Amino acid sequence: MLDPLHLRHKPPETLEQSRELILACAPMCSNINLSRIVRICGCCGISKIICCGSPRIIEKIARDGADTVEIEIHRSLEPVLKKLRAAGYRLVGLEQASSSESLYDYRFHRRTALILGSERKGLESPFLALLDDVVEIPVYGLPHSHNVATAAAMAMYEYCRQFPRG
Repeated sequence: MLDPLHLRHKPPETLEQSRELILACAPMCSNINLSRIVRICGCCGISKIICCGSPRIIEKIARDGADTVEIEIHRSLEPVLKKLRAAGYRLVGLEQASSSESLYDYRFHRRTALILGSERKGLESPFLALLDDVVEIPVYGLPHSHNVATAAAMAMYEYCRQFPRG
């Protein structure tokens, strides 16, 4: 008989309130990256992703996230950002830029839209100008940046660390 203290999986924790973090993604080059991001959102209790372009979720990678995360699709990001700001979201880009603040020091607002750029171009200057804040994950070696899905996971983890109950 298995000891219940040593089971491999345990049920997910319950949030006291819904997370007020939304992800907004520029068109992704890789459906694998987007699918990984959907899976991470599911694990973090994040219920909505806004995608641009022609996204396709690979269910084998996204796993249960494909069933629990709402994916809203738009042609372009700029009008979406304006609507999110009007709805009271703090627009936070994840990008290495001259104005970016280290993720280690950044204090998220509960109602945040985390903006992700594409794998190759990141968040370009016109989008950076629309944001309230830009955060980056420090890099100490080559390559100069993390993969977009990895960086998104780190930023979502930090948000959840700051708001552990939702």
